[in-house]
Amino acid sequence: MPSELSPRLAAVVDALPLTPRARVLEIGCGPGAAARAVAARLVSGHVLAVDRSARAVAQAVAGSAREIASGRTSVRCVVAEDFVREPGEGSFGLVFAVRVGALDGRHPEAGRRVLQRVAAALAPGGRLFVDGGDLLREIAVRPRPPTEPDGTLGAPGG
Repeated sequence: MPSELSPRLAAVVDALPLTPRARVLEIGCGPGAAARAVAARLVSGHVLAVDRSARAVAQAVAGSAREIASGRTSVRCVVAEDFVREPGEGSFGLVFAVRVGALDGRHPEAGRRVLQRVAAALAPGGRLFVDGGDLLREIAVRPRPPTEPDGTLGAPGG
C-alpha cells in the first residue's frame, strides 16, 4: 500500500482548515490515505474515516495501524446515508469527502440523506467540504440534533 498521497489528495488535505485538536469525519475514505495524512497533522484531535466498502475499510485499517494505535484515527464500515454517531462519540468540527457520488452531485437523492446525517454529526460551527470547484467547495450545513435512539433523525433545525 503506497505511503505517499497522490498530488490531488495532498492538495485536498492541504486545503482543509485543520487544527491540531480537530475532530474530523472523512466520508468515503477508500484505503485511508487522506485520513492518515490528516491524522499526521493532529496533536490531540481525531479523524473517523468511513466507507461503504468493507474491502476499502479493511485496507484503511491495515494501512493505519499506527494512527489507530495512537488514538488519532478510527475506521468504520458504514454507508454515508446511514451514518450515525456511536454512543459517546463527539460531534465533528470538520467533515470532508472526495469522489463521493452522494455529495458531488452524481446522486442527488442520496446526497440529501447524507446531508441530514452530516448535519446531525456536526458540532456548532462545523464545516463540510467536498471535492469540486477550485479543488474543494464548502457546503453550508446547519448542525442538527443527533439521531434519536430509534434511529430517526432529530427535529430539523434543532
